[in-house]
Amino acid sequence: MKKIVSIFILIASLSSYAQNKKWTLIECVQYALDNNISVKQSALDYETAEIDKLTAVGNFLPSLNASGGVSENTGLSFNPVTNNAQTTTFLSVTGRVNVGYTLFDGLRNYRTLQRAEISRLASQYRLDKMKDDISLFVANGYLQVIQNKANLEVLKSQNEVTQEQIDRTQQLVDAGSLPRGDLLEIKATDASEKQAIINAENNIQISLISLAQLLLIKDYENFDIEDEGYDIIDAGIAEKNVDEILSKAKETRSEIKIAEQNVELAKKDLQISKGAYLPTLSAFFGYDTRYTNATSFINQVDPDNPTVTQQIGTVEGTGQAVIGEFPNTFAVEVGADPFFDQLYQNDGISYGLQLNIPIFNGFSTKANVKRNKINLERSKLQLEQAELDLESTVYQAYVDAKGSLKSYEAAELALESQQLAYDYAKERYDVGLTNAFDFSQSKLRYDNARIELNRAKYDYIFKLKVLELYFGIPATELKF
Repeated sequence: MKKIVSIFILIASLSSYAQNKKWTLIECVQYALDNNISVKQSALDYETAEIDKLTAVGNFLPSLNASGGVSENTGLSFNPVTNNAQTTTFLSVTGRVNVGYTLFDGLRNYRTLQRAEISRLASQYRLDKMKDDISLFVANGYLQVIQNKANLEVLKSQNEVTQEQIDRTQQLVDAGSLPRGDLLEIKATDASEKQAIINAENNIQISLISLAQLLLIKDYENFDIEDEGYDIIDAGIAEKNVDEILSKAKETRSEIKIAEQNVELAKKDLQISKGAYLPTLSAFFGYDTRYTNATSFINQVDPDNPTVTQQIGTVEGTGQAVIGEFPNTFAVEVGADPFFDQLYQNDGISYGLQLNIPIFNGFSTKANVKRNKINLERSKLQLEQAELDLESTVYQAYVDAKGSLKSYEAAELALESQQLAYDYAKERYDVGLTNAFDFSQSKLRYDNARIELNRAKYDYIFKLKVLELYFGIPATELKF
């Protein structure tokens, strides 16, 4: 009974832990990399490239095939052992083993192996790029949730101040020190703030659901993130010039590596197609044997009368008969030899070389070579375009990061000014030197400044991490 109770307590505690768990950014990124469908598809593409490489390696090995057959013949058929026509019913068994090896094929097998290795590298780069993209999507969604939570805290903290102002204003209105309109103004502000709080809570829930969907997590109600400990961490990338970042991006970014490997693939395809102009030389070896249960006939000498004499001609001129002596034989039907004896007696081998020289194939080889030349030029243009796109993207990311930093710094200054203005307005309101409307407007501007600072902060964090990613820092090693 105690064991059962302990089990129930353990299950309850694990369930409570699962419901109260808050996901960190690193956990979210890793979970996405392990479970995202696009990442899994890219991983399968990489496995397919590994299989293609295995196939290319196998082209260098000899081929080995075995075949066998069993048949039963009725009526007039040829005995596979004696090759005589017989009208009977018999069973026959045949077996063959063939070995083939390509000695030369215009280097196509060698080029195919090289191509398979390049294709494997390209698949790895595509997988890396997909992981980077998913990591950024997760980081952006995660930071959006944190920003929404920070905005909610701003609204709640300021609403607490509003509640205190309502109580104090109520007392002053009851004492006749302030008009009732001030109390109504504060209450209207309170109603607006509560509506904003509800909207902020909805934004948090929506952003959490979006993040959970990105992670393929179905338990939306219990999904939550760790919203503390995330600040601006600069690894020194913001101080680097854009040319240095661009140079590093060209060395490390998967987009360029993928385009470069596509050029190499096109080169190999061209070399493989040109190999069809060359002759191919292959060697072969074959071993075969056979068995049949058909009976056969042999000539046997008559023991009672072993020889007979017969005239075989005449002497020209005299007409004298020429007599010859021959064995006196008669046909005797004999049964089939044992199975394994026949396999040994009836076996045979064949071996040799085979040379194929291409002469004319309807311009298919020539057309294929031209087609691959065009593909090579196209892949070179795609590489050039990828470099231009990367340059444009890096410059845009650099400008965005610099702009976000300036926006964040301006938001800090704006918040500092709005806080001073709010504190001054609060002091004046507390001593009755300003009305509730002016005070609420100052408070609204202060709230908006705090929310804008949150937006600018997390926008700068994300754009700074994008810049670090282009500098070659892996997505899983980005610091937040």
